Amino acid sequence: MKDPKEDQEKSRRVVQKSMELRRRGSSRRRNQCSKGVDSQLVSSSTCSKNLVFAARPGYGHLGTKCVVKANHFLADISACDLSHYTVKIIPEVRCRKTSKAIIAELVRVHKNTELGMRLPVYDGGRNLYTAAMLPFTYKEFTILLTEDDDSNGAAREREFKVVIKFAARVSMHQLRELLSGKQVDTPQEALTVIDIVLRELAAQSYVSIGRFLYSPDFRKPQQLSGGLESWRGFYQSIRPTQMGLSLNIDMSSMAFIEPLPVIDFVAQILGKDVHSKPLSDADRVKIKKALRGVKVEVTHRGSFRRKYRISGLTSQPTRELNFPLDEKMNMKSVACKIVGGQRYTKGLNEKQITSLLKVSCQRPREQETDILQTIQENDYEYNPYAKEFGISVDSKLTSVDARVLPAPWLKYHDTGREKEYLPQVGQWNMMNKKVINGSTVRYWACINFSRSVQESTARGFCQQLVQMCQISGMEFSQDPVIPVYSAKPDLVKKALKYVHSASLDKLGGKELELLIAILPDNNGSLYGDLKRICETDLGLISQCCLTKHVFKINRQYLANVALKINVKMGGRNTVLLDALSWRIPLVSDIPTIIFGADVTHPESGEDSCPSIAAVVASQDWPEVTKYAGLVCAQPHREELIQDLFKCWKDPHHGVVYGGMIRELLLSFKKATGQKPLRIIFYRDGVSEGQFYQVLLYELDAIRKACASLEPSYQPPVTFVVVQKRHHTRLFSSNHDDRNSTDKSGNILPGTVVDSKICHPTEFDFYLCSHAGIQGTSRPAHYHVLWDENNFTADEIQSLTNNLCYTYARCTRSVSVVPPAYYAHLAAYRARFYMEPGVTEISKARGARSKDGSVRPLPALKEKVKNVMFYC
Repeated sequence: MKDPKEDQEKSRRVVQKSMELRRRGSSRRRNQCSKGVDSQLVSSSTCSKNLVFAARPGYGHLGTKCVVKANHFLADISACDLSHYTVKIIPEVRCRKTSKAIIAELVRVHKNTELGMRLPVYDGGRNLYTAAMLPFTYKEFTILLTEDDDSNGAAREREFKVVIKFAARVSMHQLRELLSGKQVDTPQEALTVIDIVLRELAAQSYVSIGRFLYSPDFRKPQQLSGGLESWRGFYQSIRPTQMGLSLNIDMSSMAFIEPLPVIDFVAQILGKDVHSKPLSDADRVKIKKALRGVKVEVTHRGSFRRKYRISGLTSQPTRELNFPLDEKMNMKSVACKIVGGQRYTKGLNEKQITSLLKVSCQRPREQETDILQTIQENDYEYNPYAKEFGISVDSKLTSVDARVLPAPWLKYHDTGREKEYLPQVGQWNMMNKKVINGSTVRYWACINFSRSVQESTARGFCQQLVQMCQISGMEFSQDPVIPVYSAKPDLVKKALKYVHSASLDKLGGKELELLIAILPDNNGSLYGDLKRICETDLGLISQCCLTKHVFKINRQYLANVALKINVKMGGRNTVLLDALSWRIPLVSDIPTIIFGADVTHPESGEDSCPSIAAVVASQDWPEVTKYAGLVCAQPHREELIQDLFKCWKDPHHGVVYGGMIRELLLSFKKATGQKPLRIIFYRDGVSEGQFYQVLLYELDAIRKACASLEPSYQPPVTFVVVQKRHHTRLFSSNHDDRNSTDKSGNILPGTVVDSKICHPTEFDFYLCSHAGIQGTSRPAHYHVLWDENNFTADEIQSLTNNLCYTYARCTRSVSVVPPAYYAHLAAYRARFYMEPGVTEISKARGARSKDGSVRPLPALKEKVKNVMFYC
């Protein structure tokens, strides 16, 4: 096979032809955002004037046709325009549950009179909706609500004034226009009202969390350890689709705090008896973190009850504390118990995550059965709220036409027995294959941080890993620069500095290229500390291996580690055969760069840590296999990537341009000798409500980054949002047909859907690009928001599916397009850069500078950021 790097003449001809086509075909749409750009950068106001999401260019035809079932249920609303009223409760009520109880009492008392027989729905805040006008536009009600008295435990009546005032009509016209296929803005208010209506009845008996509904009666709660239990429930959302309104139902599991006596909860957290042994300072910190914000009820002789929210933990023993007691109370008979139905919002440990996944993991057949059972139990046909608003819901899963896209041929090195390979059912292995571009490792060392691994064992493991790297096609020196160095886990910095400097001395000034680190299976902050020091201080590529893999050496494990080392050291594992033969539409014709971007946010309960943004970009063309990555910290929970483009004034150099897009464009040109003439941007982690804002801001940043390099430089951009956190599931139409499922019972890899359950007018599709392992496969949802390259449905679907076979860390097609996957890995890695410790104090200190701005992450070393260090 010809080396594409040597075929310069062919490349030149293809580029010239494609540039001419590009000039003719895509300038019209691009001008929406770059009109008038000569010597100045694009302004966001220019972009915002005509920003309209890409319309569907047609449907895909490539692949083997099949039929799948989706967890979407056809819904219909016969009601005309709805009525919106504002609600004001006096005195103000902050508890949503109490607000709903007040309105429920109002409806119970006044439905047949003042409300004119109407049955309204209420969102728990300021909004109330009815299917037809109420007999008034403004009315005040006095409502008596019976509730427990905090002072004596007896029932008491509280009086509230409720003011209901007409606000507006909620038009159904725009929704019907959208469902008929007209390109209009999504009527979010109309959809919100229908959502509220369909969840109103279930919300009265379930714990409602966003669009999820949970109950301990739905399925028996399962213990997760540490005082937690999992509740089963379901997700419910109304969506506009090509077939009409669709109710999306999916199963869900959530961690809740067990309603235990507080003393028993504490014992479970600490994993020890707390009655006889005193608490250490570390125990108190752990308990305080777990109990902060938790609601408890204090009971006296089984009847007297008060509810409180825990704000802290005293360091004094209870025998030294004094409480003002009611005359009825005796401290010896007071019990403190956690109130049931509280979702656990803090981070789960590994054991709890494993238990929760085990509980929620269902095979496709089981999940489909549970979804159908949920629909039957919800019984929308006899739901009084659905009847009131004229909403009907089908009880059958939707059958959808789908296609199974063909797997791409992969190219491996010509010295292997299998030079080209066609994957079967989304997976393959490295037997008889060598990586297409093997990297060279001349200088390497090993640090053993595991006390249970002897030096001879570590040395033997390294030799087997080296041998696997050599078999895979890498040039790898047999012996380390210095003997295996053993170190204590708490002295990671000292050990790394020693090995780095000792190797430097041994090599006469040449630097170590690779560090192999053997870590304990439970290593706390060791992994993160090692990566931070290596990548931001020493500029050293590292590969960590757990002790359990050292003792039980598995050839598949070694093969996967060899793949990771190869790309970290600058090699390529495999390349699409079509890339080498210049046959990928809208990639092979002109120099094309593919970006992946993601933002990861701190876990729930962390209210000070910044979010981390990461952007990766391909650095080779036409192969599009190597991705360099950059990371940055940004304000807490900020979804827009702030550092895509930066511009500032320097007193000596005037206006200076920077940012992640600009830097990656420059590194592409340095690596390939050509500037990108097309940009494909896969953006992960954006919810539908953020589409417009993210596209407006980030497309503008891409434009500005390009213009900062050259005023007239405006390559066409295709901007695709990648979503995994959705609730559409696809099932085989026949679970017993082995030809239509993989070994796990899931739909076949390559299954794509772009009709019926997709958006009525916009350019989106569902793609299940991977083979299932356990549970029910989740297809990725791709939404093309902007497309100046004029992709057809087949072209973007096929490109996305084929790229999923180039993921560097394993020999499987993956569930998300690799550039988006890599960006997620890079963002996750960067969190270690700002968290040097595991205590709350270090996290808070790492969040912000003294002036309140986000403290920047330490910079990646040059040697690191140009390779796939995050793999």
